[in-house]
Amino acid sequence: MASYSKAQRPDSFIRVRLAQVNAIGPGKADLLEKIGETDSLAEAARQLGMNYRRAWGLVKAMNAAFRGPLVETSKGGTNRGRTVLTPMGQDVLARYRRMEKRAEQAIAREIREFNDLVGAP
Repeated sequence: MASYSKAQRPDSFIRVRLAQVNAIGPGKADLLEKIGETDSLAEAARQLGMNYRRAWGLVKAMNAAFRGPLVETSKGGTNRGRTVLTPMGQDVLARYRRMEKRAEQAIAREIREFNDLVGAP
């Protein structure tokens, strides 16, 4: 699954809005992906250039938007805290990435045509 910085993000992206809630979009998906890779909210936020407070707010919003939590945290101690994707979090991320890829494929021609119309003469 691809993770993009803002500068690398494709020209198009999708945002899933459910019941008046922005359930998931590219930034939240990138955060889920980094949490899955690092098992750490702090490290995921650092790698994405996001402050911890913002990342924690996004996790809380995602956990509240779905039927169950996408991310679970455990307190520190000798092994420090851990933040992991739940099975639902893994499923939501995989579904989002599939939707993202299908959407890109569906509009690829139109994006190329728009790119031909935009820019310096």
